[in-house]
Amino acid sequence: MAGDAGGAYRLRCSLPGHQQDVRGLARGIFPDGGFVSVSRDRTARLWAPDGLNRGFTEMHCMRGHSNFVSCVCIIPPSDLYPRGLIATGGNDHNICIFTVDSTAPLYVLKGHKNAVCSLSSGKFGTLLSGSWDTTAKVWLHDRCMMTLQGHTAAIWAVKILPEQGLMLTGSADKTIKLWKAGRCERTFTGHEDCVRGLAILSEMEFLSCANDASVRRWQISGKCLQVYYGHTNYIYSISVFPHCKDFVTTGEDRSLRIWKQGECAQTIRLPAQSVWCCCVLDNGDIVVGASDGFVRVFTESSERTASAEEIQAFENELSQASIDPKTGDLGDINAEDLPGKEHLKERGTRDGQTRLIKDNGKVEAYQWSVSEGRWIKIGDVVGSSGATQQTSGKVLFEGKEYDYVFTIDVNENGPSYKLPYNITDDPWLTAYNFLQKNDLNPMFLDQVAKFIIDNTKGQTLLNTNTQFSDPFTGAGRYVPGSSSGSSTVPGADPFTGAGRYVPGSGSNAVAPMGGVDPYTGTGAYQSAAAKAENIYFPKKDAVTFDQANPTQILGKLKELNGTATEEQKLTEDDLIMLEKLLSATCNSSVETPTPQQLQTLWRAVNWPEDIVFPALDILRLSVRHPTVNANFCGEKYHVQFIRLLLKFLNPGGKQANQLLTLRALCNCFVIQAGQKLLMEQRDEIMTQAIEVASSNNKNIHIAFATLTLNYAVCLHKVNNTEGKVQCLSVINTVMEVVQDLEAVFRLLVALGTLISDDTNAVQLAKSLGVDSQIKKYASVSEPAKVKECCRFVLNLL
Repeated sequence: MAGDAGGAYRLRCSLPGHQQDVRGLARGIFPDGGFVSVSRDRTARLWAPDGLNRGFTEMHCMRGHSNFVSCVCIIPPSDLYPRGLIATGGNDHNICIFTVDSTAPLYVLKGHKNAVCSLSSGKFGTLLSGSWDTTAKVWLHDRCMMTLQGHTAAIWAVKILPEQGLMLTGSADKTIKLWKAGRCERTFTGHEDCVRGLAILSEMEFLSCANDASVRRWQISGKCLQVYYGHTNYIYSISVFPHCKDFVTTGEDRSLRIWKQGECAQTIRLPAQSVWCCCVLDNGDIVVGASDGFVRVFTESSERTASAEEIQAFENELSQASIDPKTGDLGDINAEDLPGKEHLKERGTRDGQTRLIKDNGKVEAYQWSVSEGRWIKIGDVVGSSGATQQTSGKVLFEGKEYDYVFTIDVNENGPSYKLPYNITDDPWLTAYNFLQKNDLNPMFLDQVAKFIIDNTKGQTLLNTNTQFSDPFTGAGRYVPGSSSGSSTVPGADPFTGAGRYVPGSGSNAVAPMGGVDPYTGTGAYQSAAAKAENIYFPKKDAVTFDQANPTQILGKLKELNGTATEEQKLTEDDLIMLEKLLSATCNSSVETPTPQQLQTLWRAVNWPEDIVFPALDILRLSVRHPTVNANFCGEKYHVQFIRLLLKFLNPGGKQANQLLTLRALCNCFVIQAGQKLLMEQRDEIMTQAIEVASSNNKNIHIAFATLTLNYAVCLHKVNNTEGKVQCLSVINTVMEVVQDLEAVFRLLVALGTLISDDTNAVQLAKSLGVDSQIKKYASVSEPAKVKECCRFVLNLL
């Protein structure tokens, strides 16, 4: 439970220090019981409990940002940093990483193109950041490992889920996205405005809050389990109590709200309009930061409750606050009809109930405290004399905007009810729905309808801006990218493309290639289990597809040549040249392919899609020859060459062409020119190749796994972090569904090669949850190479 059973939260302490709005809070690991706050004053401050067990002492004031600091999170302890690290994000587009002992950054992460407004840490040192640039980024130590693209507006909230590799992002595009290994797995819709906060309940459930004034509880399967209403304006922050599903929220209605068993159990008003952030400490105490620059801590513990003098000072400050009636939390206000102070002699009916009274011509707001059995003044209502919501703006109620939200008292001692109404609504239908919703006697229908008519008489619909202005980002809510013409496709993965890879089973397996390499699967290869010697990775050389029957290939080429148009048809001399080219590249011939032979091959591979496959097979074999490789992969022709191959990798194309193109790409790696070209074009090639791998053809799966392996071989040599991230993400995605064990084996070797001698790559693989994806292969009986290779990889992880 959230603190002592049944207790009410009261002030523990108010902490001055920040000069402007407190924008972010995070529960600390060191010192025990402490926390970190960040502010628009460009600082982060580390707070530790003082010896009196009530207040907190500022340990450090950390500086490193050149603009507002918007968010903060704690990176868990590691061997190198046993007290953990502090990460802060700012409007200067940067993320600063601090140790708990220093006031200056240990290092700065650069990469976002706009304000960083949310941070979340995961296992093995991973950090997730969300930005107004519409992207989220995954960091490992001082490097950006991947960028999550798919939202069409600012990302206001991010969270890393307990299950490795799962991440959540919440956006101003009103959606939440679930990411796994860098690709969008699911999009959650339901909120009617910007998603501002996320909180994790368990591996299977999470909470979200939004500018629509609602909180939603979700299953990661996509189902919305519950919607909670209580706030009357934007909800900025949400935090969960330890070891239970109770939570707290803060928002633009000057309140902290404590939710227990799905109900708002307590409302605490603050003397500041915007309560930006909250966090829950291990002992159940709640920390909040607000627009007045104060950090305040609230507790259920009587031992930690502030002194009577401090509580009185807080209530005095609260009572002097000015309340804008257009927030709608106080209902429709007409000063002439309000009672005097004698109205406060009556006891309230529920915690957080508000009551307005008129005292010496001023309208004052009071809130009922169940725990103290008294009305507490929460401020003076300004601009209330004769004002209505219609003249002061729209009102939010249960996540929707209305012209009016009336407070209806059905009887003296019963609860009051909110009645939302728009000028365009029918007053009788509204009254009927109101009575139905609240299970009230239908005899009140005439009375309620007449009340609506009397209190809206003469009002007409005004052409006003119906959206609330965000006090942080200016008059209009900042939604970067929303009007840009270059919005990204929702759910598109920057590494793997928009389509999802779902391989199945297919036709015959690729034939063995001879030799003693474990890729052969037959003959000379012996199990290495007894020796416990890793003969699998890191792989040093590219794996190629060499087997061929030139006679059959040429026979098919001649047959299809007869169906080609006159313009495309090859002459007898052309066919002879291709035969010589095959001979020169498939046999240990001393002949060198001629320019004429290469020109003829180029003409053949530009045949129509339905007859081109034997020409692609000749290309697949020929490209292993240094002359052919240098010709097609060199400076002169490489653009046309890559464009041609990518055309055949079209997911909607013929599988035979896709397979032979993947094999040709694999064979390009045997020569330096081909390696250089494919590394330069890696992102585009891998993005399109994984689309093709969604077929049910296991030969395509093996070819795709081999392409990934050949990239891993090159990346191991040059230690290209971005490339390794892409390949690890691809492997993790493919391992979920691939069935062919030869393809699995090659992916395992690729994985082992990528993480060998690279601790960063090992940690990234761990954070993606790769170990859980592959461990099932550690018990495969045949072929033995799969089990053995898998165990070597798991040893590294």
